[in-house]
Amino acid sequence: MERTDTLIVGAGQAGLALSGHLGRKGVPHLVLEKYRIAEAWRTGRWDALVTNGPVWHDRFPDLEFAGDHPDAFVSKDRVADYLVEYADKVGAPVREGVEVLKAERMPGAGGFRVETTDGVIEARRIVAATGAFQHPVIPPIVPEDAPVAQLHSFFYKTPEQLTEGAVMVVGAGSSGAQIADELNRAGRKVFLSVGPHDRPPRRYRGRDFVWWLGVLGLWDMAAQTPGTEHVTISVSGAYGGQTMDFRRLAQEGVTLLGLTSGYEDGVLGFADDLQANVAAGDANYLDMLDRADAYVARTGLDLPEEPQARQMFPNPECLTHPVRKVDLAAEGIGTIIWATGFRQDFNWIKADAFDDKGAPIHQRGVSREPDIYFLGLPWQSRRGSTFLWGVWHDAKYIADQIAIQRAYAEYDGEAAIVADAAE
Repeated sequence: MERTDTLIVGAGQAGLALSGHLGRKGVPHLVLEKYRIAEAWRTGRWDALVTNGPVWHDRFPDLEFAGDHPDAFVSKDRVADYLVEYADKVGAPVREGVEVLKAERMPGAGGFRVETTDGVIEARRIVAATGAFQHPVIPPIVPEDAPVAQLHSFFYKTPEQLTEGAVMVVGAGSSGAQIADELNRAGRKVFLSVGPHDRPPRRYRGRDFVWWLGVLGLWDMAAQTPGTEHVTISVSGAYGGQTMDFRRLAQEGVTLLGLTSGYEDGVLGFADDLQANVAAGDANYLDMLDRADAYVARTGLDLPEEPQARQMFPNPECLTHPVRKVDLAAEGIGTIIWATGFRQDFNWIKADAFDDKGAPIHQRGVSREPDIYFLGLPWQSRRGSTFLWGVWHDAKYIADQIAIQRAYAEYDGEAAIVADAAE
């Protein structure tokens, strides 16, 4: 029977960051990965994807993207190679191609019995580092047998893979907006269903928005109210990095629509909320500019003013007179791409560690169940928890908690004799 102190499930950015911290603390551990290191970056992204943040910022603090310009938005494959490099750097004990099937507590023995496709492992504690993007979710709106091809953005690779005809993209977060932009540039007729979203400026007054979020303290902001941890953010590093402006997309030929609300007899219906959603995104954009201007005024930084950043593209026809129904056949729509997010799945953990919806009950990744931890959750401790640098800091906290519990376990019950401070 193989045994280890800490078993980490998942060798993406979360699991590798934790392995680095545990290694420095001398904590025996093992990392199991169902596929390959950073598999989601290799096969769960479209071919042309680049990072949404420049690599001077979106990286682990203890490893730079060697050979890349600090302000570059690098390819998905470069990120995957970077994570492999990090695993080598920290000597992460990763086993690829091993899936965890079940983990259950061993009654009266402490720790967990973990069944895998490569045998059974006993672990004193387990860390679910499977990340935020586990199972693609397509809402049950259009029947599977409808006369249109449907796929989740997770499985989209290139415009050439799609059937002929126009494309409906549902979801205007970073993935949906960038895919719609790419398809439009490839000459496809594109419809984009836009829901509520935040829309930060790519750059303002000579600084990238990741810098502004940092100096304004917004990266460390906790989720304010239940549900706000899933706010959609539309930003892009594509084509050198640009502000994602839906009016610009419309001006270039994309038809904007409201939130997708239903389907009947080949016709998709949309909520009457497009104008409100775009207006709320504009308000978020302008609020960021206001905060940045106030910061410059307060600190006296010599950053050039940028009044043109407040100028908006003209309202397109599809925004002033929103379309509420689209006949797929009449518009020649051959494909629907659902950029509608993911769900998590922790069914392999047999413990009372979840709410009635299956979501982990935790405090900064520390489960209410002893010796169970989570890492890579959205808003685990802060807004930046799903970014490379953010998950690295969350991993440090989890590693600290594991080290603390190991120290408690070493106590033998005999109180120490402490000399008086005056002696």
